[in-house]
Amino acid sequence: MAKINPGEFMRQVQAEARKVVWPTRQETVSTAIFVAILMVILALFFLGVDSLFGAIVKWLLSLA
Repeated sequence: MAKINPGEFMRQVQAEARKVVWPTRQETVSTAIFVAILMVILALFFLGVDSLFGAIVKWLLSLA
């Protein structure tokens, strides 16, 4: 692959940056809310799974 000079590289970076489609404020807010809700749901799920396995291990250790 041929090397290019820094000026050409910056022009290519700017050309690619112009192609980016930025999300609207509404899309950003809705995505952030969705991620926050999903994060809470997954945190509660893993808390439940961890508690269940912790209780099982405690019960198994009490048998010994």
